[in-house]
Amino acid sequence: MTIDAEPYAFEFEPTKCALLIIDMQRDFLEPGGFGEMLGNDVSQLRRTIAPNQRLLAAWRAAGLQVLHTREGHRPDLTDLPPAKKIRGRSATCIGDAGPMGRILVRGEAGHDIIAELYPLPTEPVIDKPGKGAFFATDLHAILQNRGITQLVVTGVTTEVCVNTTVREANDRGYDCLVPADCVGSYFPEFQEMGLKMIKAQGGIFGWVSDSEKILAALS
Repeated sequence: MTIDAEPYAFEFEPTKCALLIIDMQRDFLEPGGFGEMLGNDVSQLRRTIAPNQRLLAAWRAAGLQVLHTREGHRPDLTDLPPAKKIRGRSATCIGDAGPMGRILVRGEAGHDIIAELYPLPTEPVIDKPGKGAFFATDLHAILQNRGITQLVVTGVTTEVCVNTTVREANDRGYDCLVPADCVGSYFPEFQEMGLKMIKAQGGIFGWVSDSEKILAALS
């Protein structure tokens, strides 16, 4: 089964492919959250919710494997590098009180996944302390144990956590397909360039398509 994609068709093997939804967290996407507090336009990310909902529903209906990630840190912040805490020189840093609890701290309201895409009890949630979903997590072990060799990667943000995860996955031998309408950035120019980086040079990191083409293959 093939899915129309760039730079060329993606050879889709459903039983070996997992849907990996990156960091669709309340603090990043919801009005009044940490992302908006920093001056970002959260509508740029919220446009990805509806296509992700449709893809997730179809994926679940097909009985295929789904995983979610959340970026955040232990409440005692012992897994937070000092360089990450001070980066950006913001008046409010990771661990400080934010609109939805302590910022990027596990267990706080803002750290959790939005209700529209909330994981089922059977869907693993990978809590990651970095940008990439493979760093300091058991994601690779879970995928290997389940016989997964392909990933459809969605979520936010395109140029940061999505791109980093796709690059990490590529180095570990996974084939990654990114539906452009299911990933988002606060910055339109970064959205465009983040996708170009993935599919450049004959698909150096992976493939880019859109959710409707994936849904067509699933149906």
